[in-house]
Amino acid sequence: MLTAIALTGSTREEMIHILLVVLDLGGTFVFAISGAVTAVRHRLDIFGVMVLAFAAGNAGGITRDLLIGAVPPAAIASLSYVGVSILAGFIVFFWNPLITKLDHPVQWFDAIGLAFFAVAGAEKALVFHLNPVMAALLGMLTGIGGGMLRDVLVREIPVVLRADLYALAALAGAAVVVAGHVLHVSAIASTIVGGLLCFALRYGAIRHGWHLPAARVAPATPGNADTPDDHHHHGKP
Repeated sequence: MLTAIALTGSTREEMIHILLVVLDLGGTFVFAISGAVTAVRHRLDIFGVMVLAFAAGNAGGITRDLLIGAVPPAAIASLSYVGVSILAGFIVFFWNPLITKLDHPVQWFDAIGLAFFAVAGAEKALVFHLNPVMAALLGMLTGIGGGMLRDVLVREIPVVLRADLYALAALAGAAVVVAGHVLHVSAIASTIVGGLLCFALRYGAIRHGWHLPAARVAPATPGNADTPDDHHHHGKP
């Protein structure tokens, strides 16, 4: 009986390990494509394409692994992650006309990568025995990390800071994984549901304009316009 339980536990751990590797590599590939497409759009050379592909594909996972103490990070310890990133970069570099025919290719690949990494980040945090709340937050951070670095490197405002469903979508997907863990639901089932929820929210944001409330800015008028230069001239801080 104890042997059967031990085998069951070992099998479950092996299944989760395989699931994490598949999610990580899948998310790395898709995010790397979004990074490479962004690089091509900004007319970077092939080296720039590869750098942006690797940065977008691996920043979230590296950040997650460093925070939970999984060192060296998987993206550095295994050549698979570098290989997947380079493959994505080459695909975009040589077949860019086919990819750019898609409607908003960066956004769609970004949405798929977000779903992969949000659930993978939460699942790996749970494996390292983080509490459920922090596991969900780490899943969100894993999902948004690659897109943030990609946008910063090309001097764009990161998508996560704009008024649409991005970080919230990642948090929702990660929360489903955490809830499944707490309720002892199959890791595969909760991962699939969480990933689909995350993608569905991003789909709605991209296709239907779902977004979070943004702060209202009063229209500038000649009488009340106040610029940084005005602050300087009037002695305001």
